Amino acid sequence: MNIKRAKEEIINSIESYLLKDEYDEYVIPIESQRPILLIGPPGIGKTALMQQVATQCEIGLVAYTITHHTRQSAIGLPFIEEKEYGGKKYSVTEYTMSEIIAAVYDKIEQTGLKEGILFIDEINCASETLAPAMLQFLQYKTFGSHKVPDGWLIAAAGNPPQYNKSVREFDIVTLDRVKRVDVEEDYGIWREYAIFQNVYSAVISYLDIKKEHFYSIKNNAEGKMFVTARGWEDLSRIIYVYEKLGKKMDSGVVAQYVQSPKIAKDFSAYLELYYKYKNDYSIGDILEGKVKDAYTDRLRLASFDEKLGVISLILSSLNGLFKNAEAEDTFVTHVHGILTGLKEGIFSGERPEETLISFIELRQKNLNTKIENKLINKKEERLEQRILRTLEDYLNFIKQNSINTKEDAFNAIKSNFALAVDVRKKAVENASEKLDNAFDFMEKVFSEGQEMVVFVTELNSGYYSIKFINENGCHKFYQYNKNLLFKQQQKTIVSEIDKINDMMNSLQRD
Repeated sequence: MNIKRAKEEIINSIESYLLKDEYDEYVIPIESQRPILLIGPPGIGKTALMQQVATQCEIGLVAYTITHHTRQSAIGLPFIEEKEYGGKKYSVTEYTMSEIIAAVYDKIEQTGLKEGILFIDEINCASETLAPAMLQFLQYKTFGSHKVPDGWLIAAAGNPPQYNKSVREFDIVTLDRVKRVDVEEDYGIWREYAIFQNVYSAVISYLDIKKEHFYSIKNNAEGKMFVTARGWEDLSRIIYVYEKLGKKMDSGVVAQYVQSPKIAKDFSAYLELYYKYKNDYSIGDILEGKVKDAYTDRLRLASFDEKLGVISLILSSLNGLFKNAEAEDTFVTHVHGILTGLKEGIFSGERPEETLISFIELRQKNLNTKIENKLINKKEERLEQRILRTLEDYLNFIKQNSINTKEDAFNAIKSNFALAVDVRKKAVENASEKLDNAFDFMEKVFSEGQEMVVFVTELNSGYYSIKFINENGCHKFYQYNKNLLFKQQQKTIVSEIDKINDMMNSLQRD
């Protein structure tokens, strides 16, 4: 299955394992809660997946890569304990608590979360001395003599043997006690994630053309050559940074992330063309509605790859505007909710400055706890930091203007909040205007051709674009989307009719 389907399955498993009955006992007994064993090729996002799952399910996460551990750190150190059996005293070897089990208890104490995931990565690459302990861990949920706390589920990940010589095959006895989830690379699913994560547009448009270059692992006489989803995402990050620094991105840099000489060279050539299209066609002018005949005439005669490159540049710019509008809308919505709570609760006293200080300190403390324990993603963290800065600005305004009554304090904050509402409004209006101008340009150059199909399809599949359009509307999008859908239905009907005719002709011949 693909990584998206695997995520759904893991979340379903966690919700099932943590479901309790009327007696506050787990519906599926702890001993019957099979560990989840995630098996898939390297670099497709197995580890990131577990972090996303823990955050979404609002449970704790303790993650270890077992290849970084020795038997002593995983099992604990031995010590001699004296015990009495049958009236005689004996020296018995026992073990201190495993570092991994101790980390789970530490996480419970730090976060207050009594339920979570203990995730062991590269579990089938454990050293020879650790391998028996890993089998015991999967079968009995213990490290040495110490059990994983109740409410903490076990998940593990590993690579298939063809990708790693260190892999150890699990026996049937072990496999019969786990819930195995096999994951495969899937460009379509990764593409959804890539758009949401703002992966560099040239990476996406290149892979749209050459999907076969998305994931590849080869080991031949020339050495190990591989390209992974992780590599493309990390390459995207360095491209953004190089652009900010004004540095040149060449095939040598690309090859550090895309470790296949052929694919690295091919993408580097594409990236040069991409930058050329960026210079030759002023995307800013197009989105401002300043369409030049030179652009339209040249693009009509351009190769299809060049047309896709320009469309990708337009979509990239639009997505930036959609993302900004979504950020402003989310910020305003959250602050409005906070201010409503302040009015009804925190400002019920007569000293608004002190109560606002206490509120900010508590909110900051909660954020620090979430960051420290990885219970919040980067997007949520940045939003919360912005909210805190805004609340501090409100507090400083109250102090500087010596506002003492709760009514005056709230009215002052309300006036400042109106500025944020205005920023949100302008962000939405700007994005809407640019989207309309983009459609005008596409109509002028391509009419209802294949390029328009690509443009509308991309808007229809992007997280930020479809969210923006659903919330704010776009007449031309709805118009073209309807026409394209109708044409697709026509093609499907014609295809079905052709199949029926072929079948009838075949029957007549018989």
